[in-house]
Amino acid sequence: MEKEYFIGIVPPEKYLKRIESFQRKWLEDLHVEPHITLKAQGGLTPDKNWIAKVQKVCEHFKPFHNSLDQPMYFGDNILYLSAPSNHLHALHQKIVQEISPPADLIKHYFELDDFVPHLTLAKEQYGLSKQQLKDMETLANKELTPYPSFTVNFVRIYELNVTKQKYEHFLDIPLDS
Repeated sequence: MEKEYFIGIVPPEKYLKRIESFQRKWLEDLHVEPHITLKAQGGLTPDKNWIAKVQKVCEHFKPFHNSLDQPMYFGDNILYLSAPSNHLHALHQKIVQEISPPADLIKHYFELDDFVPHLTLAKEQYGLSKQQLKDMETLANKELTPYPSFTVNFVRIYELNVTKQKYEHFLDIPLDS
């Protein structure tokens, strides 16, 4: 199996721990630390040549303010915290354009026009029922508020650890400072 990568934005450490603790009430195994997805796997090849392109984009992108917001769903089987932000859209678009994955991968991973910045809380495919997701949503509105605002000054690349079947921290790339 080939190495897989994706790029995310990490919330502040204190809130990150709060989300992990919240998720562990339903999930025994967390597949990756909580993050806002910025760029999915498409075009992020095992040769890692794309990393220099991401660094180039980040060198010219100023740190920005971001926040998390209320729980929402993709369909009825993926629960996430929303992360509405023009800056996230702009950074996502620049990275996708620089890497330029094939159109079918852009479509497959809901990128560019289909991009919705989000932090996944849980998925039905993790073994949860739709009712458990609804319960989780209700509790998120109580336990995860107030939703944080924070400065984004780096992006994190995650690499799939094939043995553990988990995505792990691979590299942080600072934004223009």
